[in-house]
Amino acid sequence: MRAMPIRPRLSLLIATLTLPLAGAALAQGQPQEQEPVKTNITVYGSQPVDPATLAAGPEIKGIISARNGQKIKVTAADGNSTVIALTEATRVKASSGLFGSKGRQDASALLNGLPVTVKTLQGDGGLVASQVTYRNTDFKTASMIRNGTAQQFEEQSAATEALRGRLGDIDKYNIKSTSNVYFDTGKYALSPAARADLCRVAQTAEATDNALMLVVGYTDSVGSDEYNQTLSEKRAGAVINYLQQACKWKPYRMLTPTGMAKADPQASNDTEEGKAQNRRVSINVLVSKSVDVE
Repeated sequence: MRAMPIRPRLSLLIATLTLPLAGAALAQGQPQEQEPVKTNITVYGSQPVDPATLAAGPEIKGIISARNGQKIKVTAADGNSTVIALTEATRVKASSGLFGSKGRQDASALLNGLPVTVKTLQGDGGLVASQVTYRNTDFKTASMIRNGTAQQFEEQSAATEALRGRLGDIDKYNIKSTSNVYFDTGKYALSPAARADLCRVAQTAEATDNALMLVVGYTDSVGSDEYNQTLSEKRAGAVINYLQQACKWKPYRMLTPTGMAKADPQASNDTEEGKAQNRRVSINVLVSKSVDVE
């Protein structure tokens, strides 16, 4: 932000208004002195941060779950989110594959839903991105989700255009299978067993024509409703991130996730065994009734 004192303009205005008076005085042989116009400029604000002066931060891998101006939120596979600042010095690179070339991109390419790897620096106000890398194929998918045009979806699958949109009406779908992964009390981190189960579910669903996934998170009855709502959403988010990043399930084949807190328990919350069954995320494999061939 720049601030310029109004003194130069004010002095110039005063000088202009007094010119006739000064001329009259000179005509009478009485010269008058004018105060010299000051042209000092004051600039307020902070100098740009020199990346060379910052300590290295952690490498963050995940999906861009939100963006606000020059800040992005990256959500990792375990559900943890990190806010990272972008600067003019941040390098954005796209990779076309294992043997493909990399090219520098503009920060506008960092779309919501894009899987990224971020190298960071430790800034005074938090983490600052020194480099953001993503794959071209992931960018195309994130761009299709954002733009939602039929022509782009047809490039992926002839059936996608009919299935396009994040629809929540379960009556429009046939449920092909439902699998559950379970969590410890108050946790949303995936266990090794849960991770293996998720990739098996994705592999099976991949063999089903036009399959979509609906992920729903749940909790037991311990804790407040607000706490359990947030926890169930974090559990659903952790499952979705792992399915997309590790199991390679395409984002455009994922229906809108939801958290149901302690609603719809699978077992009684009166016992520890029942609570353990309710701390879950359900992965439903669906096919639209309009295209399902049974």
